[in-house]
Amino acid sequence: MMFSALLLLSLVLSTSCFYPPVVNISLDDPPEVRWAPLLKVFDVTELNKAAAEVIDSTVPKWVHQALAPVVVALDKYIPSPYAGEIRGMASHFGATLSDIIILNFAYEISAFCTSIVAQDTSGHVYHGRNLDYPHDVLRNLTINIIFLKNGEVAYRGTSFAGYVGLWTGQSPNKFTVSGDQRGKEHWWEWWKNMVSAFLLKRSPVSWLVRETLEEATDFQDAVMRMSKIPIITGVYYIVAGVRGGEGVVITRDRQGPADIWPLDPLNGRWYRVETNFDHWLPPPSRDHRRDIANKALNATGQENINIDTLFQVLSVYPVCNGITVYTTTMSAAFPDNYTSVIRPQGCHKTD
Repeated sequence: MMFSALLLLSLVLSTSCFYPPVVNISLDDPPEVRWAPLLKVFDVTELNKAAAEVIDSTVPKWVHQALAPVVVALDKYIPSPYAGEIRGMASHFGATLSDIIILNFAYEISAFCTSIVAQDTSGHVYHGRNLDYPHDVLRNLTINIIFLKNGEVAYRGTSFAGYVGLWTGQSPNKFTVSGDQRGKEHWWEWWKNMVSAFLLKRSPVSWLVRETLEEATDFQDAVMRMSKIPIITGVYYIVAGVRGGEGVVITRDRQGPADIWPLDPLNGRWYRVETNFDHWLPPPSRDHRRDIANKALNATGQENINIDTLFQVLSVYPVCNGITVYTTTMSAAFPDNYTSVIRPQGCHKTD
């Protein structure tokens, strides 16, 4: 069955979307000033208003008091370059250090997502993701970031203004990566993440994505780093490379991998779908994203998978749903095809 038939059956809607603004960040600039280009894109008052909305709806009030010693000794608790970048953000936006710190950690606890890695019959690997957040305001903060080193593109990603981490990114001609929240983690365990980050010196999951994009030499190196480096909370890392078979879902605990789930195209397993639940367990009865994505991919067929048809799969309801903020499609072997679009109203099922 062709994918167009599946679209009719699955009642996909909300196809209107738009591109986020692009911000160039030079890694050659001091951390305290490198995010200044955001001020050319965003109104500071609106940015602070949006940040306050995210913080107030996500982070318990007691966290503000708990962060006091972190603010006083920022460099002791937060490694370079993030301490400097956070300090610079606060200066650029006229915000308090504690608010910028809280904003960055608020994004670490509620990323509901769908990520797909798929290989066509010629061995080309494609990677796509929907990022879902329960904050409408984030659609106005979504940006594409090009990180430059010596004037050249070092890596790129899609993120939110005021956030130094990445959940989605590409190292050109090396690998792509996305992160999905692991379902067993809950917002009320926020304090565990704080302890892991500030006292045990573990990396926020999005910082490890960015560090891997900057430092890893290839797909295998990226998988090794994202499997073994301690992080503050459980997560799924989805990584795709430039050669056939280079695709994997890494299920992470705080200290290491719980499972490694690679592509196996020689045995017909040419794609992997990860939402927010361990792939070896059934998802909650209310969540049909995995099942619908699998059906959409099977209907598309390996011979028809490409950047465009992967985007169509990611547009099927409820793979794309009411809280989907943006959709990204990418392929490290074809880095110019990196595309993110904002879903202004998400996707909704029609009657």
